[in-house]
Parts: sequence; structure tokens; C-alpha cells
Amino acid sequence: MGGGNPGMIQLAVVGAGHWGPNLINNFSVGGRSRVRFVVDPDEQRLAAVRARFPSVEVRTDFQTALDDPEVQAVVIATPTSTHFELAHRALSMGKHVLVEKPLTDSVATSRELCELAESQGLVLIVGHVFLYNEAARRVRDYIEGNELGRIYYISMVRTNLGPIRTDVDAAWDLAAHDISLASFWLGGLPSRVSASGGEFINAGIADVIFATLRYPDGVMVNLHASWLNPRKSRDITVVGEKKMLTFDDVNLEAPLRLHDKQVANVQALEREGAPELIDSFSSFRTSVHSGEVTEPEVPRSEPLRNECEHFLDCILDAATPISDGRSGLAVVRVLEAISISMREGGREVEVASE
Repeated sequence: MGGGNPGMIQLAVVGAGHWGPNLINNFSVGGRSRVRFVVDPDEQRLAAVRARFPSVEVRTDFQTALDDPEVQAVVIATPTSTHFELAHRALSMGKHVLVEKPLTDSVATSRELCELAESQGLVLIVGHVFLYNEAARRVRDYIEGNELGRIYYISMVRTNLGPIRTDVDAAWDLAAHDISLASFWLGGLPSRVSASGGEFINAGIADVIFATLRYPDGVMVNLHASWLNPRKSRDITVVGEKKMLTFDDVNLEAPLRLHDKQVANVQALEREGAPELIDSFSSFRTSVHSGEVTEPEVPRSEPLRNECEHFLDCILDAATPISDGRSGLAVVRVLEAISISMREGGREVEVASE
């Protein structure tokens, strides 16, 4: 099969810009897959790919890769506005698809891709790479295992200086990661959202957004996303009734910190027969518990490698991916609600249900 081992999955990668080379590299190692084509309209990008990956065929025409019967899967790392057309063409030609987040730029087109993949029996996976981060999975274990108790709120900050997009705003580009994480941890979507944004570089495209997501069980999630910030931040705080947790993805050595801190429910304690606690500022402090901070050991792994291997597993096993098309559609539903809220001055907007 095209010079590879018979058992190898042959792929085409579309997009050789910022993220594409990382995908090319991950699918070129491990002996389970082979990148047969890289497609990009930019000849300079293709020249760089050719120099780094000399065995890969480069093309400016996507149809060439689609017409090759040996290509079983297509990986799409192009601007969001192009996702629907490229993924639709690939699925229509019987190819499995991995498309970078967000799935598309609208609920309608995302739903259409899901239905097409399902009707064809094809794998459709969305590149919500943080779902394949071992630290993120550990956070979910803490929440599901009731280690933190009832979750009160989650604060999520994702900022950097660039890269600045021109087809989607900072919510669609950056906050998509945090929406997928919050849904992964809380087991569902918010019921309503409110958001505001600032357009400083390109008119009509928010460079910075602040959004509040309200979940049916009372959990509040606050998002701050910006590509107009001097500091790269990937900071998440999860505040629970029993304990609190911080997740700093930039800290590779110790991404998680578990804080044995809590504020006692004074009224509940009094109902249980405890003496009145709030009679002075001094006694108020007795309702606050501040214990030790621990740094749980998290296995070192590469989230993108995990995602790529999972895609191959799902193709071989005909399995449903962790970040399948339907989960990608769910994230787009939240993003659409955020966009509506920003357009309407921060009005609280219900998240559309299926």
C-alpha cells in the first residue's frame, strides 16, 4: 500500500500551517499510520514539509488525495471557516476524518457532518486535544470520585499574545478548549450563557472574551480567553465543597495542585447541633478550613500523540471516539450561544438542545 506496511492506515493531512506539522509528525511515527499526502495551497509551506518529511507527497489540490483509494483517513488542520466543506468532501468519499476544533462554525453544519459520518459508518473525531491530557483526566476522576465534594464553580483562563485569527473570534478559537473540558468534567452542557467581548485588532472579531456558563445543577463556569495578552496562561481553578484544585497546563512538572481548603456550611453545622459559629469576625474564621497543598503525580504523556493514537484505534475497532462529532457539535452549540450573547450586549442566552 503506497510503500508502507500492509497494516498501516494511510492518511492525508490538509493544512501545513501552525498546527499541521505537529499532526504530520505524530502520524508519521509509531508504525501504525503513514502520511501519504499533505495538502496546502501555499507552496512555501509545502516546501517546508518536503524538507522535513521527504517521503510525503505534497499537493495543492485536495481532490488528488481524495481520489486515491489507498487514503483511508483525512486530517484537517485548516481555518475553521473551511472545516465543513473539507470534512464533508472527505466523508462523502468514504474517508474517516479528524478535524481540528471547533468542528465547524455553526450548529447546522456541525450537525450535518455528524449525520453524514453516522450514515456512512465513518469515524469523525474533533481535535479537542485537552481531553487526551492525563492531568485533565485526573481532574475528572477527582470530580466523579467526589474527592472535591459538590462543585461550586470553575474558573478558566486561556490567554497568549497571538496567533490572531481573522475567521473566528477568541471564543471559537480558544474557549472551545475550555468548553470541551468543562463538559467532560461535569458530564453535560450549560443550560444558559452570557458573554461580552472586545474587538481591538480586527473589526467584528473579538480578541478577548469573558463568558459565564451556568449549568443545571448550579455549577458556574467562568471563561476568559484572549490572544491579546502579554502572558501565556492556561490556568484553571475548580472550587468544591470539600477541596479545591488548580490545573496549570503550562507547568509540565506539576500541572495539578490539590488544596485541602474549604468553607464550612455554617447553617448546616448549626442545624446539626453545633454551637452558633458566626457571632464575631474571629469566630467566622473558624468556619474556614485551610489544610495542606499536595501535588498529585500525573503520568507524563503527550496529549496530541494520545489523540492521534485514539483516532487510529477507533478506525481499526469501529469505536466511538472520546471527542466524537456529537461532542464537537455540543461545543459548537455553546459557542453559538456565546456569540449571540455578545451580539446582544451580554444578554443571558439559553443553549440550544438537540
